[in-house]
Amino acid sequence: MKNQYVTLALLCPAIFSSLPISAKDTKGKATDREKPNVIIIYADDLGYGDLQCYGAKNVETPNVNRLAAEGIRFTNAHAAAATSTPSRYSLLTGEYAWRRPGTDVAAGNASMIIHPEQYTMADMFKHAGYTTCAIGKWHLGLGDKTAMQDWNAPLPAALGDLGFDYHYIMAATADRVPCVFIENGKVANYDPTAPIEVSYIRNFSDEPTGKSHPELLYNLKPSHGHDMSIVNGISRIGYMKGGGKALWKDENIADSITTHAIDFIRSHKDEPFFMYFATNDIHVPRFPHKRFRGKSGMGLRGDAIVQFDWAVGQIMNILDKLGLAENTLIILSSDNGPVVDDGYDDKAEELLNGHSPAGPWRGNKYSAFEGGTAVPVIVRWPKQIRKNAESDVLMSQIDWMASLGAMIDARMPKGSAPDSENRLGNLLGTDITDRPWVIELAANHVLSVRNKDWKYIEPSVGSAIMEYEKIETGYSPEPQLYDMTKVYEEGNKALQHPEIVFQLQGILKGVRDHTIKAK
Repeated sequence: MKNQYVTLALLCPAIFSSLPISAKDTKGKATDREKPNVIIIYADDLGYGDLQCYGAKNVETPNVNRLAAEGIRFTNAHAAAATSTPSRYSLLTGEYAWRRPGTDVAAGNASMIIHPEQYTMADMFKHAGYTTCAIGKWHLGLGDKTAMQDWNAPLPAALGDLGFDYHYIMAATADRVPCVFIENGKVANYDPTAPIEVSYIRNFSDEPTGKSHPELLYNLKPSHGHDMSIVNGISRIGYMKGGGKALWKDENIADSITTHAIDFIRSHKDEPFFMYFATNDIHVPRFPHKRFRGKSGMGLRGDAIVQFDWAVGQIMNILDKLGLAENTLIILSSDNGPVVDDGYDDKAEELLNGHSPAGPWRGNKYSAFEGGTAVPVIVRWPKQIRKNAESDVLMSQIDWMASLGAMIDARMPKGSAPDSENRLGNLLGTDITDRPWVIELAANHVLSVRNKDWKYIEPSVGSAIMEYEKIETGYSPEPQLYDMTKVYEEGNKALQHPEIVFQLQGILKGVRDHTIKAK
């Protein structure tokens, strides 16, 4: 990658640590209002190549382009995993998800995967004087027991137990039941005339499914799987009964979560806030609002990217309107790489028309290849970051908790964020030193380790191609080593460079055993 991009001058000559982040009161402490607001915009299944500023074809993303022009665009940044639940767990806890059982892609009725006693990124900001919120997709479980939630009453365990002052979320994903929003631990707009029941084992009597009643699928039909309960003319994963007025309409999801995000910003404009804004776009089922349909050259998937860009623009506009943009740090990224056909017949594959969702990288979501975890990352903070910069520094989302903690001078309990390292200088552009290595997790639990020049994928069992999704997995019973100075992973070099294989295997073992850390 280093030969593909030129790192520009990233920041003002002054070193960040020498600059005051905030004004001081008479006791020498930073005043709350001068602390930077922090917003993480976390897209779902958005690939490295899906944004115009990263070379996307057939789709325009002017708002994200503006964000990049006013900040730093990173070209070698990674999610911690190639699927949603583990990458989100890692981001919010600073711990690799593979260290914990039960962190695979979660069902909609999973119990809380992050336990209340764990110290989270939200806890960190809250204890530093911030008001905190999570809005949008959650997918990390709710309640204290899997499949035992009473969706008709307040949940005994929810995001308030993890440091979030406010939350308005989807329990899992749009393709999984329950298809309702959860607001502060209870179903939003709850309809007592339609009590909610959820199961991932068996259907409820007399409830139609996409398999039994395809004629009821008036919005989207499945291409594979996704043929259980029907909500809004779209069949899902899992079974659900009831919901009534609380059921979402897929075409309104982006509007709903964006409106709640704007309301939160407006309500807390006079105090520092942390917002985890996790969009549903561009996860399946892709069914954007009608005002976005036909706005790309790629059908519903491309239109969902346009909708995501609109949401980003709305967040930026409210910050501008309230005079908050200058001292608000925005980090935009994705939870994993892209997937084209992920279970619905939305013609996403047929309408690519030369578009490459993963950009220059091999593989996609689920994969051990770089396309599984190489994601767009854009950071804007007008008060501190120079405009229109580009960086190819090797970066992992696992470090964001410790890095942001250093920025706000957080005091974190011993043992918290055990895998997260303070790489604030990378985020802000004052330090272009690469992370020594990043660890990547594929869908089948296989781990990879890479530095700037090489990538090692440990041996694993599994199909080389995902049949329905048509994704190269990178799974192989043989050790794999790839020359990353050429970007695209081709030509296994393990036999030619056993010394490098040995070195990277040692790093992977050391990380597993907690005997080495990336300094």
